Amino acid sequence: MGEFDLIARYFTRPTPTAVLGVGDDCALLQPAPGMQMAISTDMLVAGHHFFADVDPRTLGHKALAVNLRDLAACGARPLAFTLALSLPSVDEAWLAAFSDGLLALADLHGCALVGGDTTRGPLNICITVFGEVPATHQPQASGIATHALLRRGAQPADDVYVSGTLGDARLALDALLGRNPLPPALLAAARQRLEMPSPRIALGMALRGIASAAADIS
Repeated sequence: MGEFDLIARYFTRPTPTAVLGVGDDCALLQPAPGMQMAISTDMLVAGHHFFADVDPRTLGHKALAVNLRDLAACGARPLAFTLALSLPSVDEAWLAAFSDGLLALADLHGCALVGGDTTRGPLNICITVFGEVPATHQPQASGIATHALLRRGAQPADDVYVSGTLGDARLALDALLGRNPLPPALLAAARQRLEMPSPRIALGMALRGIASAAADIS
């Protein structure tokens, strides 16, 4: 299977949030009036960011989730993303499961796949995600005129809150590396947090204008 056939079969779909999606040299995005673009990139490398035998469906979910978490931390609404994928070989069953997991999360958050690249090589996944956040005419304490939540907005004596529970993913990682064995039920629950993280998009958007700062600490 050639590159264009692979892209057409597994990664081409309608792009309602983009002017132009997959199929040209560039995708085209049109921010709504009064909105700013929020952009983040993450790369996942086999053997470093995920185990080689991970379920490809959960890997597809995680690959997009780690980027969506950055949008959530800025209070941005997801719009679209690009995917750069390096594959050691074309495994159609693996690609079908990977794209299922990836696109299910994309659909959940209305985030359209609008382009990218594929090549042969060690398994690497690089996603760039695009979101939008309202602009403002009044600069924040950071000096930037935006409603986005920024790390630099934190001030001495601010209260600090976290969403969810801390340490679940690390608990699973240590168990899988043989450092801290866990009972099967506990390992399954912790591994779900490691491999299927939940981007807190709605919470991030709700905190605009309330929180002084935010950060993804996963």
